[in-house]
Amino acid sequence: MAFEEYDKYEQSELVQKWLRENGVSIIVGIAIGLVGIFGWQQWRNHQARNEGIASQLYQQVQVAQASGKPEIAAQLTDQLMKDYAESPYAVFAVSDRAKKQVEAKQLDKAEASLTWAESHAADPALKSLALLRMAQVEMARGNGNAVLATLDRIPADSYKGLAQELRGDALVKLGRSDDARKAYQTALSTLAQEAPQRGALQMKLDDLAVAGKQGA
Repeated sequence: MAFEEYDKYEQSELVQKWLRENGVSIIVGIAIGLVGIFGWQQWRNHQARNEGIASQLYQQVQVAQASGKPEIAAQLTDQLMKDYAESPYAVFAVSDRAKKQVEAKQLDKAEASLTWAESHAADPALKSLALLRMAQVEMARGNGNAVLATLDRIPADSYKGLAQELRGDALVKLGRSDDARKAYQTALSTLAQEAPQRGALQMKLDDLAVAGKQGA
């Protein structure tokens, strides 16, 4: 029993000695940890507030567009680009702007908008979507090589069906029928049997088959 009591006493002394030698650093460490936790929470709260504001601005962009007020939509989009460039809502707004620019045949402006969206998209899926739309703009310009170069920047598993169909369109334009057929077949393989896009893809494959027979 005496030995047990001695062990307890010795351990207590060792603990007290360790605290005397390291107590200050422990207190400082705890303080730094608390400041870090508090700072992280503050940062998260700040981010949440910013995302909330950005979300409201994007909703206002959509309302302005639906109400036929493109000037207001443009101003709000500019504000998102300036003050909330890191938010996905800014990327959404600029992508919407690019769509309107394509509809107005303003392809240079649309490409500039999509370049901004791609460079500011933190989410890989949003980045890939911006690249896909850039490739569509290049296709509208008739630049098949630029389409292929842009599609090569998209990960193979992102928007595979759409990307492969667009690749096929570009390859047809470049006169590479065999490669186009492979791209269309890959795109077709990603679609469910009931997918409405299957009909259009099958027509493209049939057109290639007819063209091949005529050229034979």
